[in-house]
Amino acid sequence: MDFVTALFYAFSAILIIAATQVITARNPVHAALFLVLSFFTAAGIWLLLKAEFLAIVLVLVYVGAVMVLFLFVVMMLDIDIDKLREGFWGRLPLAAIVGVIVALEMSAVLLKGFLRPDNNVPAAASQIGGTKALGLEIFTNYLFAFEVAAAILLLAIVAAVALTLRRRKDSKYFDPAAAVKVKAADRIRIVSMKAESDRARAKTDTQANAENTGA
Repeated sequence: MDFVTALFYAFSAILIIAATQVITARNPVHAALFLVLSFFTAAGIWLLLKAEFLAIVLVLVYVGAVMVLFLFVVMMLDIDIDKLREGFWGRLPLAAIVGVIVALEMSAVLLKGFLRPDNNVPAAASQIGGTKALGLEIFTNYLFAFEVAAAILLLAIVAAVALTLRRRKDSKYFDPAAAVKVKAADRIRIVSMKAESDRARAKTDTQANAENTGA
């Protein structure tokens, strides 16, 4: 076993352990930190495959932006951990079955490539991890798939915004359309009352005190 293969198995073991801790950790902050560790080890595996661009994108985008946002949301929201974990063990058998099926499907796809006698890496694949080669492949041979992925991501953003802006009884919201329609008469009421000065008020107080003293 060479050094690269040893690193691959080490990164794979760390990735499996960290991914397991993501779904089993009781503290959401710990789960998010284990997810950061998973991203770093996955980036290490990408580096072993000579896909430097994908590795650095994984670190910069997911670890540097997405996971920081996740940590801010988890630390700022008051999450009820007990309510969040309700029904976890009840759904575990179904989740385990689905996980095993996905693992078998991936193994069936990857095992065929490992068992091929001519599984030597082509010379052209040595440059696929670079930015230039990856850009040429995406915008020439896989342009349609790239556009479909962009449309799906746009749809997911619109759906997330729509779900966030829906009316809920337990949250306060501001309706800009209703605020624009409000008139001054709806917010301010002018009351007519007799004007009073400080001198007249002091005189009235003096008279009241004198009456009380005489009584």
